[in-house]
Amino acid sequence: MTDTNSRDLLQLACALADAAAAHSMRYFRTPLPIITKNDQSPVTLADRDAEAAMRAILAERGPSDGIYGEEHGSERLDAGRVWVLDPIDGTRSFITGSPLWGTLIGVLEGGRVRLGMVDMPVLRERWWGLRDADGGGAIALRNGQPVQASECTRIEDARIVCTSPDIFAPDDWQAFDALSKRCAMRRFGGDCYGYAQLAGGTIDLVVETGLQPYDYLGPAGLIEAAGGVITDWQGRPLGLQSDGRVVAAATPQLHRAALQALGA
Repeated sequence: MTDTNSRDLLQLACALADAAAAHSMRYFRTPLPIITKNDQSPVTLADRDAEAAMRAILAERGPSDGIYGEEHGSERLDAGRVWVLDPIDGTRSFITGSPLWGTLIGVLEGGRVRLGMVDMPVLRERWWGLRDADGGGAIALRNGQPVQASECTRIEDARIVCTSPDIFAPDDWQAFDALSKRCAMRRFGGDCYGYAQLAGGTIDLVVETGLQPYDYLGPAGLIEAAGGVITDWQGRPLGLQSDGRVVAAATPQLHRAALQALGA
């Protein structure tokens, strides 16, 4: 990206990811009290401190921007630019000492994801996708190297992943189970890393339910910039009002086949 606006946006996103990592890594694999939120998901001091650090940077460098965060709520969602923040995606992985948790950052401009970042502090991998300010070209990188989704077009050839069978309601599980058993390989676990793997071409499908905007908008920006497709189960673009059911695929052909198999 050569335009100043894009460079500045990426630099700010990287500053947020650096701040989140500095706080979360300080707590990783240390004894932490675990709090259960109203939705029964766990949260720790690490999650809350990391998001607070990100918000402090935005207060200084983007005071008019909106924020939609997992731990500290939302503000100015009608702003021209909205930052969607998940300081630790995969809190259960974090709590259990697994390295497969990350920081997710999405930037909405005009209701569309312009930048998406998946930062994996333990793995030292930073994945990001960014569109030009005019909505034209896009680029996706991992640690400075270009990445591209695979060319897989058939369910029978696809490698599919989701975080856990536990995320599905019974009817959704039945649909996912039938689809995934047709695939060449299915894997569980990895949280946000599955979306990065799709952008990098080693996973072809991610299908999940029960997600929130801070779970999917950062990955959406990365996957789209890498040439993949990501929507809800009805094939609609993802946004702040989506229902939390997500289908990400390496190619439009595979995406259409997955939607059909899910009964969309």
